[in-house]
Amino acid sequence: MPRRDKGAGRGSGQEPDIEALLDDLYTTRPPDFVARRAELAAAAKDAGDADGARRLTAARRPTLSAWAANLLALSRPDECRQFLDLGQALREAHQRLDRAQLKELSGQQWGVIAAMSVQARSLAGEAGHQLSDAAQREVEATLRAVLADPDAADRWAAGRLQSPLTPPSSLPASSLPPPAVPAAAAAGEGTTTPGASADRATRRPGTKAPAVTTHRDDLAERRRAKEERLARARAKADTADQRLRSQVKELATAETALDRARTRRDRGRERAEAAEQRLRKAHEDLDRADRALEEAEERHRAAADEHSRAERAARDAAREVQHLDGRRGR
Repeated sequence: MPRRDKGAGRGSGQEPDIEALLDDLYTTRPPDFVARRAELAAAAKDAGDADGARRLTAARRPTLSAWAANLLALSRPDECRQFLDLGQALREAHQRLDRAQLKELSGQQWGVIAAMSVQARSLAGEAGHQLSDAAQREVEATLRAVLADPDAADRWAAGRLQSPLTPPSSLPASSLPPPAVPAAAAAGEGTTTPGASADRATRRPGTKAPAVTTHRDDLAERRRAKEERLARARAKADTADQRLRSQVKELATAETALDRARTRRDRGRERAEAAEQRLRKAHEDLDRADRALEEAEERHRAAADEHSRAERAARDAAREVQHLDGRRGR
């Protein structure tokens, strides 16, 4: 199931296909994830799909390597289906202890992992974001986990990874053939008996040991050295895996905190913009009030001047009347 049909699950055609929107979201470049998530959730809410909007809002931004792995799973369905089939065949051969098939499949897996990780890096570059060497190694670790673990395979195939997957400390041990045993030793020839061991221990210095015994001892020594190196490598890998899991958890926590901080920042910016708009409107209202006050004051001054002139005229007229009345009485 590497890539679902984008048209699947559409009911009457009016409600958005949330699965397709989630595919879109998880293949969006990580720097654009939060803005795209808000856009898609708003579109789903406007379309009346509240549950779909909640699912979109709950989505968490993937790391760079997880995003590249999602791109690979959702953009290359045929190659990914073959890769999943290879993982299933490896696991089944391991359960059956089918040495011949394990040897054949184990010869394929490393080349396929390398090729697919390069393809993921190319897809990321085409999408506008280059993978670092560290991120590509995380993609390779995710692909190893997919081969070894069916749950990891299902998670990767869904295309919704938020962080890289951690493989087991190694792929199944039976995926590598055991060291070859010489035919003579397998047939019992040259087998050392307790008496022969004692004879070797008491052999005079300078006496040459039998060739078969010397070869067997050298082979056993090489095996012991190889097993010791393998044990040290596995211990180192376990330590590295534990550190990686710890770092993945810390990174996921940091990503969550970053998303929350960005959401608070976006909300604060929206409130600040709204407050600035209200402030601009208040300044505009104040400017209009100032102009109205100036006009009212001008009208008041003009009216006061007119009133003063009217009073003077009235006094002059009254004095003129008194003067004329006085002359008429004489």
